[in-house]
Amino acid sequence: MIASIHKNESAYIVQYDRPLKQTVSEVWAALTENDRLEKWMTNLQIEDLRKGGNIKFDMKDGSGTFIDMEITDYEPLSVLEFTWGKDRVRFEVSAKPEGSLLVLKEFIGGLTPHTPKDLAGWHVCLDMMAALLDGHAIDFPMDEWKKWYEQYDVLVKQVG
Repeated sequence: MIASIHKNESAYIVQYDRPLKQTVSEVWAALTENDRLEKWMTNLQIEDLRKGGNIKFDMKDGSGTFIDMEITDYEPLSVLEFTWGKDRVRFEVSAKPEGSLLVLKEFIGGLTPHTPKDLAGWHVCLDMMAALLDGHAIDFPMDEWKKWYEQYDVLVKQVG
């Protein structure tokens, strides 16, 4: 399901809702344990998991460049929010009778031509996380990304 985008007084808020069959603790582990995180979001590495802590973003461009991202909100088994450049990314996990609900929100100051690329990337990474939780890790599916990029490009143009 495609994400929703709406604007409030200070930002565009992109929201992905992912119902998952797994428990909150299983989903939380995929978000916060580096050996699992690297299987669906290869650029991220948790260094200090707490509010005020740090996540590293590896550019993976051969330069050895890492970007520090501050954890701005943290509640174990519930909330992980961190800076993402000038923006913020927030994961919320909650229990549901059939498993759990993962909500990803990205708070974006302004839409740019690059925004649909990022949104398609998050969409595909969440698909990769779901596959990992289902027991079969997959590589980044560029064909799927292209399909979602086209849809997010249309959506961003409609909203912006």
